[in-house]
Amino acid sequence: MTTLAYDVAAIRADFPILSRTVNGKPLAYLDSAASSQRPRAVLEAVEYYETNLHSNVHRGVHTLSQLATDAFEGARDRVRRYLNAASTREVVFTRGATEGINLVAQAWGRSHLQRGDEILISAMEHHANIVPWQLISETTGAKLVVVPINDRGELDFEAYLTLLSSRTKLVAMTHVSNALGTVLPIARIVAEARARGITTLVDGAQAIAHEAVDVQALGCDFYVFSGHKLYAPTGTGVLYGREALLNAMPPWQGGGDMIRTVSFEKSTWNELPYKFEAGTPNISGVIGLAAAMDYVESLGLDHIAAHERSLLTEATAAISAIPGIRIHGTAEHKAGVLSFTLEGVHPHDLGTILDHEGVAIRAGHHCAMPLMDLLGVPATARASFGCYSTLAEVRQLINAVQKAREVFA
Repeated sequence: MTTLAYDVAAIRADFPILSRTVNGKPLAYLDSAASSQRPRAVLEAVEYYETNLHSNVHRGVHTLSQLATDAFEGARDRVRRYLNAASTREVVFTRGATEGINLVAQAWGRSHLQRGDEILISAMEHHANIVPWQLISETTGAKLVVVPINDRGELDFEAYLTLLSSRTKLVAMTHVSNALGTVLPIARIVAEARARGITTLVDGAQAIAHEAVDVQALGCDFYVFSGHKLYAPTGTGVLYGREALLNAMPPWQGGGDMIRTVSFEKSTWNELPYKFEAGTPNISGVIGLAAAMDYVESLGLDHIAAHERSLLTEATAAISAIPGIRIHGTAEHKAGVLSFTLEGVHPHDLGTILDHEGVAIRAGHHCAMPLMDLLGVPATARASFGCYSTLAEVRQLINAVQKAREVFA
């Protein structure tokens, strides 16, 4: 992938943090699935707002408020174009994918779910796409149904089709598994649900930075993601929802921008998308999110995906050659995530040794404890790649794992 079309050295120069050292070693940041680093363009966009535009949005007639509002709403339109949503009314800003799922669970679920209804999720979901449905099920009497996966970490599609029934009211599944890297056949999943009149939600937190997402082509009813997986600031996210569905949903939180009128007797709600945006938003973060989308599209999502696939192939082959290594998640279609365990070494200990070698990975259950139970392990070590990752970092990872094996031998 060292081509004129994708100059990873030039890309790394856009990320100031990547030039630092950790424990006297060059930083090999292989934890982008947890939180990606931010390019200078995003940092500068946030700084420009903070030093030149800072004011509250939608509420002031003075110049700074108008300029801040223009930048904030411009970011909303940037998200609309990134997702190919039909309207900015379908773009709701949140604090992240987790808040987006909770919003749908409470605002849509309260008015659509009842006793005996079923919500289908996969066995590889993040806790954020499990717990909100458990909470709303306790309130409504609905039931959570789990679609199994095979030994490679792939969704059992035939089982999924079998589990779809007249009781199924929602299919809520991840686009890409954060723990295994599995890319689910999300278009087929959504199509089968839609053919049966079933509402769909897609957790796109791990997909949004790695492939183009067209919500109209995908056909889902809801799509959520977090900005900090997309080289943007933390505390930002988006809920895409079909306008008709959002219009019919009651608000989830009250106060601030979500109101039209308030009296002690009754309140009325603002129009979309503001009905779901109570309180002062993360204005600078949203502006940074728009800058991140500009940056990612300037590189080309197809180029990023090809680069990450190349690294995943190299890393998988190299780490598989180390005695005692077991890779978890060997799906045919994977994103740039490599989860593994080393025999006789707890993943937390492995992560600590790797950190001493300057390698940043994630070690733990990855907010997927039910999946870890299925795998029969308490945790895994997970290396994950971003647009700035390099083959040299892969080699640094392999050398560090080999050193850990020698230490514990």
